[in-house]
Amino acid sequence: MRRKLFILSLLLLHSSLFTLVLAQPQKSRVQTNNRTAATRTQQAASSSRAALMFPTAVDVPEEVTWRRDIYRVLDLQKDENAALYFPVEARGDDVNLFTLLFQLLNKGQIPAYQYKLDGVEDFRQANRMHFKDMLDRYKIPYQINGNSINVDPSDIPSSEVLSFYVKESSYYDQNTATYHSRVVAICPVLHRADDFSYEALKYPLFWVKYEDVSKHLSNHMVMTSNVNNAAKMSMDDFFSTNHYQGKIYMTTNMQNKALQELFPTDSLLKKEQTRIEKEMSDFEEHIWKEPIDSIAQAKKDSIAAEASSKGKKVKSSSASSSASRTSRRGGTSASSSKGSKSSSSSSASSGAPRVSVRRQRH
Repeated sequence: MRRKLFILSLLLLHSSLFTLVLAQPQKSRVQTNNRTAATRTQQAASSSRAALMFPTAVDVPEEVTWRRDIYRVLDLQKDENAALYFPVEARGDDVNLFTLLFQLLNKGQIPAYQYKLDGVEDFRQANRMHFKDMLDRYKIPYQINGNSINVDPSDIPSSEVLSFYVKESSYYDQNTATYHSRVVAICPVLHRADDFSYEALKYPLFWVKYEDVSKHLSNHMVMTSNVNNAAKMSMDDFFSTNHYQGKIYMTTNMQNKALQELFPTDSLLKKEQTRIEKEMSDFEEHIWKEPIDSIAQAKKDSIAAEASSKGKKVKSSSASSSASRTSRRGGTSASSSKGSKSSSSSSASSGAPRVSVRRQRH
């Protein structure tokens, strides 16, 4: 009997120990999962704070007090924009802007929108461009492997994309009291000569929204100096800091016309471009000037006017007193001489006796 009780107690002890061993990892796993969830929450919160403190792309607000949309053409053969053109052929991950956009479109990572005849971008779903349609339209060789389209890097026409159209929005945000100038859309332009002309014709390929490509542009560096080859910045910073240079070819206007249509000659076009640039710079400069307090300015003007009127009165009174003093002292002024002459004549004509003293010699 005792032996049976001893064996039973051993079995109960073993089962309790086994249950304790099994329960301990489960508790530790729960704690580990809780710690992992807390860590992820902290990382997400820190990422959100970092996104708020250092935003990579900011959309243009819909409700602003002032906004001006302009379209520029960037000539990639100029030194100011050459960073977007070189290298013409990809060198590993080092690619130019058009090659990067081409690869992103091929992978389906960004949407593209068709370029319309009026030149105005249309980001509606109905205007989406299919990548294969662009390849067929501009005769770019490709191969289809299942659901993917393969284009040889040597067949990407990056050397023929010699310019870009850029839509730029300058606006004043009254909520933050700040002035911004941001890129809204980008359009690569293909320069290609056909069989009937020797000069290259321009073919705008497609529009892409800048907010769709900004995160990809931030991962690609470009060289920004011919003297210091270590001076580099990301493509996103290149556009965000307005490092590019381009002439205005169109503005958003009620007639929906390009500047070339409104100003047909080169001299008029250049004059209008200069006027628009100055108009925008003047507006930006006017924003940062110290505002004028109309009430304080009115008080200052009234005090100045009162002081000037008092000064005139003081001057007139001093002039009259000085004139009277000079006449009394027998000055040489015209009024005093006239007064002396009239007084002498009046004294001469009066009947007062005249006394003369004659010196005698002894």
